[in-house]
Amino acid sequence: MRNQPRQERSSRQAELPFTGPLSFFKAPYHPFWESWEADVGLLGIPYDFGVGFRPGARFAPNALREASSRYALGPEGYYDWEAEQFRLVNVRIVDAGDVDPAQLEYQESFRRITEAVRELRRKVRLPVFVGGDHSVTYPILRAYDDLPELFVLQLDAHLDFSESRNSTRYSNSSPFRRAVEMLPFLRNITVIGLRGLRTNPEAYRAARERGHTLISARQVREDVEGVLEALPRDRNLYVSLDIDVLDPSVAPGTGSPELDGLHYSEVTRILQAAIQRNRLVGADLVELAPNLDPSGLTALTGARLLADILIYWWG
Repeated sequence: MRNQPRQERSSRQAELPFTGPLSFFKAPYHPFWESWEADVGLLGIPYDFGVGFRPGARFAPNALREASSRYALGPEGYYDWEAEQFRLVNVRIVDAGDVDPAQLEYQESFRRITEAVRELRRKVRLPVFVGGDHSVTYPILRAYDDLPELFVLQLDAHLDFSESRNSTRYSNSSPFRRAVEMLPFLRNITVIGLRGLRTNPEAYRAARERGHTLISARQVREDVEGVLEALPRDRNLYVSLDIDVLDPSVAPGTGSPELDGLHYSEVTRILQAAIQRNRLVGADLVELAPNLDPSGLTALTGARLLADILIYWWG
């Protein structure tokens, strides 16, 4: 009964965006120690100790909670006037709170992240993670070691496949390098949106040698159909969405913005095709730094992207 909305109206849905306690999409908050199940669980990961330029992504989970209240979701879902049908009807969403990082103790922080991801996966059909800088994707992926094969779609301006940066091996420049080294179940990574002057030739060589698919922002603009054909099909799919894949004109609040990024419609078209052709098992949104965007536009954009991911998955 996904396309028939219930008639009753949630009292939470009636709240204005700026009233009531903050939670993702004004969904109920349930910590892990409570007994509950849901279709979707959103987990904040306020960790940005892996950045090498401008910090602030630690503030993203709460900023996205506030922004997502603009899209508060009741049981009736969202009405799509072009398709003349409701989206996300009766989906059960829970805000599972935040991982509590151990500040500069990255190993303990990563252990806590992996433990929390495992717990969330036991409670929901689709776990969604809100970072945080991109280094958190590595401990997230460690919690998927029960899947025999896992494909990753990385939407990103940067490759994030460096061996190390400033003698640091666990920064936001290296999560996918660490992942493929230590996670044998991770089969392939497709990276879309690459651009910029600050590139690491060794990282690109290593990614190509491993068989990763690397697609630039220019290729998306010139041949989006060809890009869609390069997406995996009928796989266990994890989506990692770095907000800097978007052009800074719509997402300026990020630590390392790159000019000439993708348009919102290009990103959502890729997301829709990838999610509908595969079995989505998880997704993250990272690198949003709300302190770098006083307008709040980046947070609103990120909240809408989270809603779009849920819509494409729920059907």
